Formats: sequence, structure tokens, C-alpha cells
Amino acid sequence: MLLARYQDPIVAIATAPGRGAVGIVRASGRDLSPLIGAVCNRTLCPREATYLGFQDEHGEAIDRGLAIWFPAPHSYTGEDVLELQAHGGAVVLQLLLSRCLQAGAPIGLRVAEPGEFTQRAFLNDKLDLAQAEAVADLIDASTEAAARSASRSLAGAFSAEIDALRDSLILLRTLVEATLDFPEEEIDFLRRANAHERLAAIAAAIDAVLDRARQGSLLREGIRVVIAGLPNVGKSSLLNALAGAELAIVTPIAGTTRDKVSQTIQIEGVPLHITDTAGLRGNADAADEVERIGIGRAWDAVDGADAVLFVHDLTRIGEPAYAAEEAQIAARLGDAQDRLVHVFNKADLRTATQLPGDAVALSARTGDGLQDLRTRLLALAGWHAQPEGVFIARARHVHALERTRSHVAIARDGLGQPAPALELLAEELRLAHEALGEITGQFSADDLLGEIFGRFCIGK
Repeated sequence: MLLARYQDPIVAIATAPGRGAVGIVRASGRDLSPLIGAVCNRTLCPREATYLGFQDEHGEAIDRGLAIWFPAPHSYTGEDVLELQAHGGAVVLQLLLSRCLQAGAPIGLRVAEPGEFTQRAFLNDKLDLAQAEAVADLIDASTEAAARSASRSLAGAFSAEIDALRDSLILLRTLVEATLDFPEEEIDFLRRANAHERLAAIAAAIDAVLDRARQGSLLREGIRVVIAGLPNVGKSSLLNALAGAELAIVTPIAGTTRDKVSQTIQIEGVPLHITDTAGLRGNADAADEVERIGIGRAWDAVDGADAVLFVHDLTRIGEPAYAAEEAQIAARLGDAQDRLVHVFNKADLRTATQLPGDAVALSARTGDGLQDLRTRLLALAGWHAQPEGVFIARARHVHALERTRSHVAIARDGLGQPAPALELLAEELRLAHEALGEITGQFSADDLLGEIFGRFCIGK
């Protein structure tokens, strides 16, 4: 499916739906001169904006605007690209799109699929796969840090790191293959070339890139945080305090929150997707069916969270019934210990001197202690880099780098043996090379490309 329709010229509305000052219809193909002649009724100069009327089939103007022609290969897609900039009304743009399809019918012009313009840029070597993904990440960025990091990846910063690792692996693979191809020679290519030291340097470089990729993945994906605890301990107040807005209803009545309430905020540019949940209970039954459903959804949210804030009420510490219920909830949260943060709320009403060493004491009402909680959440997620030095990355990039590191580690162990098995060493280096190539698209399956570009918006 990827290459079956690759030869077709394509067209789409490239601006978001709705009213706007300017709307763009974009076309791309091997030769768009028939389309240009029919719609613009004149010859266009390359890369120059020309003000003219966009003509319908009767020669009447649909609208007046700017036409820009980017001849291949100096265009976004590497093909001829035509951009028609008209007034940004939905009806006007649909009329212009319909006219383009009508005028381009003789050359097989069709509506572009999601991401097909960027896909063609990738297939025509205008962008590698990591850069192409950065286009979508830049559009979808939810924080300034994420946008700057995506822009850095789009400019090739991430790809340059991967290419440097790839070149080092290729050189090492060449040395290993030379040793295998010329066993009769009494020249030990690997020792003379300091292959073990080279492999150690590659492993260190992979660790450095992997660390930065994980930071970039955090900027893109964010952290899923769930606020959990008994009813009326201040969970909704904590959500409002973190968000800086009254998102959840807060009352002294236990069980006020019946369903999940979610909000995305940012800390140092890292998105936090925070969910407030219905108050959990120990063995006591919920008051009604609605609350029972809310509690079930709360436990589902806890199971899927990257971090769980177990909120305690400092004013109720020492109450036997409260302590018993908390103990029951804590036992059920046992599987989440590595992502659990104990938060003791209402510190403005009562001070507790003996809290667990990793606990955070705060007041959702006054804001005291909130910064400590934010710092703790970032540390739990593994965030430590400065956004200015991070490139955007995806989970698949991190997984590919982890596989690369694993193959290199096996190769290092093998090379350290008194009599290295060179065939196995060569295979591990080949697998490491292929895992790296998946990031930039050097080794890519069609279904992977379809999954990536299918998530783009139409017209991009």
C-alpha cells in the first residue's frame, strides 16, 4: 500500500478546518503543469508568490490569492509542489479543492491521505524517519520545551547522533568482516585497530544518546499522574493547587468526587497528565452504585499510572478507623511501590514530625510544599536534563536504542574472551546496526511507516 499509489499526484487542504484569514490548498506530484495551467491560467515563476485569480472550469474566479510553485527537487516533498493561498473560509477552500481535483483528473490527481506529503518527503530523501516524526511532534507539542526539542529533531540533531553511532558500528563491522575474510593472514585486524576500545566508546556513546532520548520521550509523552486516597483527604484540592485553577469541586462532604477529573499541566516543560479520582475505601462499602463505579475507575487509573500520589490527611493521623482503612488501601497499592509518592496534606493545620523519609508534606490550601512535590515527580520520572539540550524522541526510538545497547553489550562480552567467536560478534554488530537504522528509517517495514504517517493530519 505504501508504494502502490506513490506515483499519483495528490492534493489536500493544508490548513485547519474553520474560519481564518488565509487557507492553503497544497498539491504535490511529478509534473503539475496541467494543474497550474488550468487553475492559475498562467505560467508561474519558481518560488515566487504570484497574485492571481483561481479559475473554475468556466474561467471565472473562485477567489483571488497567492500561488507559489516549487519545482522538483527543491520542495518539501521532493516533487513539484503547488500552494494556493486563498481566503480561509471552509466553502472557499472546498471549492478550490474540488476545482483542483477536476482540473487534475487527466493526470490522476487525488486527495492526499494523512501524512502523505511528509511521507513523500521521507521516500524522496528530503527527511529521514526521525525528522519526519518530528514534524508531527512539533505540531502536537503541548509545551514550549517540547516544541523546541521537536524543532531540534526536525533540524537533524537527533539523526546526527544516530548517524555518528551508525558510522562507528560500520567501521567496527568492517574490521570484524576483514578478520573473517582473511583468516590466513597473520595480521590481527581487531587488536591493531583497538577494536575493544572502539566498542567500549560506542557503548558509552549509546548510553549518552539513550539518556537524552529518554528525556525527549518524557517531553513528548509526559507523565501520567493519579491522585488517590481516602475520601475527603484533599485530593481535589491538590489537583486544583497543581493546576492553578478550580477544576474539581471541593466540599467538606466525603465522596464529592464521583468520577475521574483530568488536567494536563507542565513542570519545567514536562507535561503532567494529572487525574483526580473518587475517594478509595477499605473494607467499607461505597455509599451507592455511582460511587462504586467511580472507585472502580480510580483503581483502573492507578494501574495505568506512571506515578501515584497517595494523599493522607495529617489532621486524622492517629485515628484508629482512619489508620485501618489507609492500611487496607496501602496493601492494595503494594504493586505500585516503585511509582508511589506519599503526600501528607493539610500541613497548615497540623505538623507531623515523624513521616516516612520519602514522604512529602504540603498544604494544598496555602501551596506550601507544592514545589517539593513537583521536584519529586520529575525525579520519579527520571527527568534531569535541561530542555535546551534535548531532542524530541518517541518510545520506539528508546526501544531501538535499548536493543542496540543490548547487542553491543553482548558483542563486548564476546570480544573480551580469549578466543572470540567472530561470527557471533559480527552478527551482534549487524543486529545493533539494524536497530539503529530503524530510528532513521534505514531499515523500515511498510506497516511501521503506515502506522507513523497515518497519525499525521491531512495536508501534512
